[in-house]
Parts: sequence; structure tokens; C-alpha cells
Amino acid sequence: MSFKPNASYDFSDAVVVITGAAAGIGQQVAEQFAAAGATLALIDRSESIVDIASNLGAVHRGWIADISDPESVATTANKILSQFGHVDILVNNAGIGPLAPAEDFPLETWDKTMAVNLRGAFLVARAFAPNMLARGQGRIVNLALEWGPRGVTVNAISPTVVETELGLTGWAGEKGERARAAIPTRRFAKPAEIACAIMYVASREAAMVNGANLLIDGGYTII
Repeated sequence: MSFKPNASYDFSDAVVVITGAAAGIGQQVAEQFAAAGATLALIDRSESIVDIASNLGAVHRGWIADISDPESVATTANKILSQFGHVDILVNNAGIGPLAPAEDFPLETWDKTMAVNLRGAFLVARAFAPNMLARGQGRIVNLALEWGPRGVTVNAISPTVVETELGLTGWAGEKGERARAAIPTRRFAKPAEIACAIMYVASREAAMVNGANLLIDGGYTII
């Protein structure tokens, strides 16, 4: 099943930071924001992020950074703010998902997963929030209520398995077939579908959406 997004948003006056933008959902989000006119600041630990950004257009930039490292985050945020002057939207997309049975899962790998997926989102949000709060406007895609009264809304996206390289690897074979059968729509999500939801909560049209967790799971949670 193919999916081609046709939602129309205008982000021509927005600077958008996207973490984990070198592949999967993050790359799809970057492509859709670029198509909607946004100026992109892309962050990833992969060196390919520099070329990915430039291939989307001359106005975009890519930065190599480790979002679990406070110094790396602070340095990168300062460079982005120096380059663009402000940030309107932050998409905290970066995450890792090492695959191993729990009884064999190395503790250091668990710690790294928490550092990237949880600590990293906090560090990046904290790095860019002062600029948004000073301007009285902004959008962050992860989750919180604290900054809503000051014009910065924060929301989360919670998808089912997404057909990225990681998702299809982790849910291959009979395990994946069982998972699909348990979802009312009988399939996994497309990266573009997640990107469209992110664009909505980042848009002007979603100004009243704050502290929400948007489930994109084909109805799995209601059964």
C-alpha cells in the first residue's frame, strides 16, 4: 500500500529543528517540512545528515551531534541559533531501539537507550526552549504542559510499529504477522503518515493542542 501525503501546510516562515533526521521517520518529516517551505536545521549522529540537508535545498543545514551529551547539544543549539536567529519548531524524533532478549540485554545498551530516547529529548528541548519562550511562541513535539501559558505548546506522537528499517527488522516474520493481525487496520504505519501527524501538531492550526498524546496505532489501544 502506497501513501502520498497531500495535506497542505505553509511553513515558509518557520525554522524547524529535527533530531534523528538521517533516516526513517525523521527523514520523512524533514522532506515534508521542506516541501511545505520550512527552513530546516537537521541533527543526527550520522555524518550523512550534512548531505541530506543540502540535498533538500540550499537554505537547509545539517549538524552532527550526540543528543545524549549535554555539551554536544548546547554547542549544536548555539550554532543553529547563530545561523538562523531563532527556532519555531522542534521535532524530538531521535531514538534508538537495540534488539535483544531482556535476559541478555547489556546494561550499558539499556543506559544508552535511556540516554538518547529520554535524556536526549529533554536536553534538546531545554536547549531551544529559551529562544521560543523569549519570543512567546513555538512548537515542540514530545510532551509537557509547563510552557503552554507562554506560547510554546508541547505534544507527543505515539505510533504503532512504523515501516522503517528498524521497525521492519524488529517485527519481521511470524512475529510481525501476529502484530499486524492484532491491529484493527491490519497493517503497520507508513513513515509519511507519522510525518503528517507531526506537521499537524506543529502547525498554526494546532494552536489549541497542548499536552496531548496523539496515538497512531490503527486502533490497537481500543481493543
